[in-house]
Amino acid sequence: MKTVSRPKERPAAVEVLWSHAGVCRRVTAWPAVAFQRRCGDAWIPDHPDEGSFAAAAADVREPTWRRYLDFLPAAERSFVSRFRFGRLEALQVVARCPALLPVLMEMPALTVFVSAHVALRGSRRPGWDEIDAIFERAGVFGVLEWLGLPASRQTLSVLANFADPEIPRRFLAPLRTILWDDSALGALARSDVVTDIDIARHCHALAA
Repeated sequence: MKTVSRPKERPAAVEVLWSHAGVCRRVTAWPAVAFQRRCGDAWIPDHPDEGSFAAAAADVREPTWRRYLDFLPAAERSFVSRFRFGRLEALQVVARCPALLPVLMEMPALTVFVSAHVALRGSRRPGWDEIDAIFERAGVFGVLEWLGLPASRQTLSVLANFADPEIPRRFLAPLRTILWDDSALGALARSDVVTDIDIARHCHALAA
């Protein structure tokens, strides 16, 4: 009697779970990528803030990330894997604004600005649909303007030259101000590599 071999079953998609402020939180598997927090016996929608992202960076271990990323498409997996501490932020951005992925692959430092748009714009809630609409209508320069950054090729050069795309959030607002200074923008744009030391030096000059 001929036996029929069954194809191996792929393991169930995993979630990423962490705790922040005493509350269990999670992001569900691709493609839903729903951010939620535990409320009693139910999971309800959540809008993670800087503290929640920081807690996840400390709690979630590499084996968990490897299992989760295995279920992402190749391009998204490659992009999110470039981040060490800001993977959840990168994941959120490419899941909510997938059209931005080719731009972010060239200048991953823009990811942190997009992720932090609620605080940078002083908004009450995320504006993912608005970002999508702006990008479709005006491209990356429209997104830069919406974020309060100079909509110029020099800005794109600076963002493309960051040695580490995970710009500390405390630098984002000062850096945005610095980039409006033509001399500082020009100096950073001419640098082959922009480091945290460069940002800190310009920030200190701004505060002086």
